[in-house]
Amino acid sequence: MSFKSGDTITKVLKKVGADKLGKGVNETVKKFTPSNSSKITMGRAKRGLYGGVHIKFGDQVSEDGGNRTRRTWKPNVQEKRLFSYILDRHVRVKVTTHALRCIDKAGGVDEYLLKTPYQKMDTEIGSYWKSTIEKMYEELEIYN
Repeated sequence: MSFKSGDTITKVLKKVGADKLGKGVNETVKKFTPSNSSKITMGRAKRGLYGGVHIKFGDQVSEDGGNRTRRTWKPNVQEKRLFSYILDRHVRVKVTTHALRCIDKAGGVDEYLLKTPYQKMDTEIGSYWKSTIEKMYEELEIYN
């Protein structure tokens, strides 16, 4: 299944509200979203923060005979509540342990989403929270 950026953009803009977004946020969302044919993402990765981790395929080799058995390695997915300081609330999301390490390294879920470019953001949830956080930052800069 391919990643449909047009569908994602319309869903994100519908949830956040295109008229509520600032001038720059709406343009950057459309500008930096990958094209329809550029990326393939597994289905459940679209519903969480997976940090680029996908199902891996390979062979399990027996020790004695060297027999090869085809198998898959699935990502280690956890359901977590991550605290967003800009939204001042917990966000419940499915996240891989790799993405959790990336979030810790970035300094929190807000910073992780802001530092991750839209080209690498292969989830609808991630794009939604990123645009929401960018909108909140723009509102805070206006009032300061």
